[in-house]
Amino acid sequence: MRSDPWKLVKAGRRPAKVLQSWNKVNLYNLKHASIPHTSSKTFFQQKWIAKSLARTYHGEQVRESQWEKMFSRRLRSVVPMDANYLARNDGSFESAGRGSGLEGVGPRRAPLTPHMQMTFAPLERRLDVAIFRAMFASSTRQARQFVIHGSVTVNGKKMRYPGYLLNPGDLFQVDPERVMFATGAPKDPQQRRRGRKRRNRTPVEAARDETANAAAETSGPIEGAERPAENAEEAEKPIEKAEQKELSPDEARNTLTRLLSQAKEFMNNKDVSAPAQRLNLNNFRKGVRQALSSAFSSTDVVEDLEAQFLQLKALADISPSKSKPTTEPSTSSQASTTTTTSSTSSANLPESVLPTPPPHEKSSAKPTSSPSTPQDPVLAAALKQAIENPTAPLDESTHPQISEEDLTVLRQALYQLHENPIDSLKPYATPWRPRDYMSAFAFIPRYLEVNQNICAAVYLRHPVARPGRSEVPSPYPDSVNGAAFVWYLRRR
Repeated sequence: MRSDPWKLVKAGRRPAKVLQSWNKVNLYNLKHASIPHTSSKTFFQQKWIAKSLARTYHGEQVRESQWEKMFSRRLRSVVPMDANYLARNDGSFESAGRGSGLEGVGPRRAPLTPHMQMTFAPLERRLDVAIFRAMFASSTRQARQFVIHGSVTVNGKKMRYPGYLLNPGDLFQVDPERVMFATGAPKDPQQRRRGRKRRNRTPVEAARDETANAAAETSGPIEGAERPAENAEEAEKPIEKAEQKELSPDEARNTLTRLLSQAKEFMNNKDVSAPAQRLNLNNFRKGVRQALSSAFSSTDVVEDLEAQFLQLKALADISPSKSKPTTEPSTSSQASTTTTTSSTSSANLPESVLPTPPPHEKSSAKPTSSPSTPQDPVLAAALKQAIENPTAPLDESTHPQISEEDLTVLRQALYQLHENPIDSLKPYATPWRPRDYMSAFAFIPRYLEVNQNICAAVYLRHPVARPGRSEVPSPYPDSVNGAAFVWYLRRR
């Protein structure tokens, strides 16, 4: 950033800058911001101070000369009309010239229209500002970086100009990985260190440590610390077999073609109703096509695609929609027993794979066990086995020692682990969670229609002012924006 956000208000110094950013320091500055006293200032000084404050927030990344060309003295506003009155009358009474306004006057006055809040409305058309308003980036500077690096498309075409002015009806889309990085919580030092180690490993070391890391993450301190040497020896055996067997280009191509046809038949014959599952299958087919189009497909790529397809098939069989019980408890005692059993079994699983409860259950549901309760070794072993062998059925026939309630929680945990996996190579913290202090900036203007599932938004129309409301968010009142409008008005 160009300015240091840690410059807070001090005695005799200028006030802190309020920027278009989700930074926690910017939130502190926004809470403690105050309008300077300008009663003793000249008119020129009042306009200068107002212009400086407003331009710090609106278009801080835009040059002053560029903004002066964008400035328009025509402020867009609309007057809402009563649909019932327009339907009952044809306007003949008003056109007769007998006067109006005395009859039918309501008890309260209509609120004023904040026209001065529309001073910086032309900046809302910029692509980087629209991305920030749609909550796809944590600041306009970051949105500008996304555009320049080629992560944004407008109407299906890649757009690398952050100053592109959107027209009504334009659709812009941001790479979902960039959005998850911008809106997700940052990684802690331990996660960054783990990610650096994974990136710096050789392929042989990565394959050797993959099984050991999976066992350590799923089994916890009970099983992970008992036999580290055996896990390493077991991990070396499949590596030696994989090094001995190499697929020829024809065999790899035949295997990829078979996987592509199986995925197509699976989508056509299988009842895959969940959008996430269909999206994963489409992404898998796209990856297989890319591997087929490449000149050389290694054995590791083919084996990874085969394992991925088996995992997708297994997750389609154990999705939460198919694992719900057909009968519901008829009495309140049975319902309370089921809730207690499921919460107790949830406490025995690792926290990173537990399913996320609904919003209305977060405040009411309380764990029945203390935080220091050790993990259930039976559930931990079942979870490890399900992750290592996703094709095996997860029911009472394979796990007779686990109750039906525990199996339901285990299925939901596996589904949650697949939807929001743990990956140290990601630039954000995993499992993904929203960043801190995000709720204070969680609003979307009316002139944008946003779809968070695909990270896309439509610029519906230009922002307008209505009685008592302005569609251009601003932390400053009408007095500041009005003085800034007069400043730029005289310079046109």
